[in-house]
Amino acid sequence: MALTTTPYVPEYITVHIGTAGSGGQNVTVSFPDYIKNVASSEIYPTWEPSALRANILAQISFALNRVYTEFYRSRGYPFQITSTTAQDQKFIPGRNIFENISQLVDEIFTDYIRRQGNVEPLSAKFCNGTTTTCDGLSQWGSQDLALEGYDSMEILRNYYGNNIELVTDAPIRGIQQSYPGSPLRKGSSGSNVTFLQTAMNRISQDYPAIPKIWPVDGVFGDQTEAAVRKFQSIFNLTSDGIVGEATWYKMIYLYAGIKKLSELVSEGQDYFGISFQYPDALKRGDTGEKVRILQYMLSMLAQFNDTIPPVTVDGVFGAETEEAVRAFQHKKHLPETGVVDAETWDYLYREFQGVSETVLDNPVLFPQEKAAGADASSAYGTTTRLTQYPGYSLTLGSRDTEGGF
Repeated sequence: MALTTTPYVPEYITVHIGTAGSGGQNVTVSFPDYIKNVASSEIYPTWEPSALRANILAQISFALNRVYTEFYRSRGYPFQITSTTAQDQKFIPGRNIFENISQLVDEIFTDYIRRQGNVEPLSAKFCNGTTTTCDGLSQWGSQDLALEGYDSMEILRNYYGNNIELVTDAPIRGIQQSYPGSPLRKGSSGSNVTFLQTAMNRISQDYPAIPKIWPVDGVFGDQTEAAVRKFQSIFNLTSDGIVGEATWYKMIYLYAGIKKLSELVSEGQDYFGISFQYPDALKRGDTGEKVRILQYMLSMLAQFNDTIPPVTVDGVFGAETEEAVRAFQHKKHLPETGVVDAETWDYLYREFQGVSETVLDNPVLFPQEKAAGADASSAYGTTTRLTQYPGYSLTLGSRDTEGGF
């Protein structure tokens, strides 16, 4: 699934000659040949090697961002990128390729840059820096920096910030369409449903009439169907609660746009929903999404039990998290190791689910109203509180994101 898997390098890329809305032809070339053409059209082969490398990495990253976000596919176009600098980067069919650029592209076409902590390739916009300027890389400026002794990553960080990193040896595969291939509907389950729920929750921040889905569990149930129906009605799609191709790509278009995944300043794609399945044992020093989920469960339980100290949900298993784990283990008469083994995780999840079902889903504590005239199967509308209940408890350090953290 394009927005929820590791970005890849396409074997081939289809380029539309001209602007997206024009009647130009579509040309399909191998991805390395595409980058060689762009680089030979955009920069000079006589530039310093570090300037060439920096520019080519920016060009690769920009093109991969277009592929990853399905920028044109989600708009109904049968190509991945255009040939114009007004929309993308310059591509001239049949042009000569400079030998040193060709060799360099062959070395690095599976490398790209991204922001630390984000998944998507950076939408590494650039301009020539003389007749046009922009917030991204200056092509002539990169040559000046190279002459001063900057290496390629120093040049890139100069323009895109210190929080970028280089990803190497990305997998190569054919163009992948994110649409699952068959409609998602009530009863469907799996990673595609997880992404659907994640995307709907993020879109609902900008369109609050769409009800939140909680938990994000990869199971297409009543909440998911209600959110899909409301989404479809807002965007003039058939409101049947079934996610066919039209609904899917409208969702992709809005999700990527709202998160600005195709912009230089992006909200960033960091994780894709919540899985409460037991991971390997978690202990002090571990980091990542599963630690974040552990901390989330602990932080919620801490609101209802003062023997569990509060935890910061930051994805880092430090002393604070270990203390909370030990406190929970003590409460449940488990070995107080501070390590989250399968037994501790299961106890945690059961208690977390109990709180979720008895408190957060309690319509007396968190009442909701249906729209006037709605039948019993209709989605809930706005809560009777100031705004829509987000579906999870808000604590110090919470932020409103699609995954619930």
